[in-house]
Amino acid sequence: MSRVTLARRGLLLGALGLGLAPGTARAFGTAGSFLPRSLSVGGRRLQGLRDTAPSRWAWELMRRTSAPARLSQVSVAADSRALFAEPFVVWSGADDPAPLQPEELRHLTRYLKLGGMLVVDDAEPSRGAFGRGARRELARLLPSSAPLTLPSTHVLYKTYYILDRPVGRVLGEPRLEAIVRGGQAQVLLLQHDLLGALARTAAGGWALEVEPGGARQRELAVRLAVNIAMYLLCSDYKDDQVHAPWLMRRRAQQR
Repeated sequence: MSRVTLARRGLLLGALGLGLAPGTARAFGTAGSFLPRSLSVGGRRLQGLRDTAPSRWAWELMRRTSAPARLSQVSVAADSRALFAEPFVVWSGADDPAPLQPEELRHLTRYLKLGGMLVVDDAEPSRGAFGRGARRELARLLPSSAPLTLPSTHVLYKTYYILDRPVGRVLGEPRLEAIVRGGQAQVLLLQHDLLGALARTAAGGWALEVEPGGARQRELAVRLAVNIAMYLLCSDYKDDQVHAPWLMRRRAQQR
């Protein structure tokens, strides 16, 4: 089991200063289920149509897999102690984010060192303003860890669905970049507006058009979201032979 996975499982204890004994197994978060929270930085929180996307993410995970999830719409501030309550957070935006303040830097650095997973989702990748700004701030958080492109053979592309590239509301670049620490992709950098593909209206319909691939592209975006959640929950499944028959059945069903 990797160092990052152990730290992730002990994220809540670590935040409370209680430490983590080697080999300790902990549930994810206080309720032992997937909760995709949105990150608020500099007072800017996820708003508009995309604020429904995290709960839809959790709903799709429960509908398609046996993994537990919570449908709550939760926003957590980067400088809040609540950040440490769960091991997963999504930072999304369209504009250049403001520079992280000292307390935000301190909390996010601590969060990542404890094994928390961060997904950076550019809502307007054609402009790239948010993505560039987020990378600038990540360089301050993790100056010795540069993003790299995950190969198509990476486990993230096969945790549940078999995928060959990332997509979202827009097709975007055919690659997914990540900051890898302790053998795990701990920070994912998406240039596809994944939350835009998941967003719903108050009436229950899809909130935003998916371009250029329509319904099929949206389905692939949802599958990517499921894979990311499963990667968080089962980071070491590829080293655990208990999962092998289940994985083979899943792959057979998708052919």
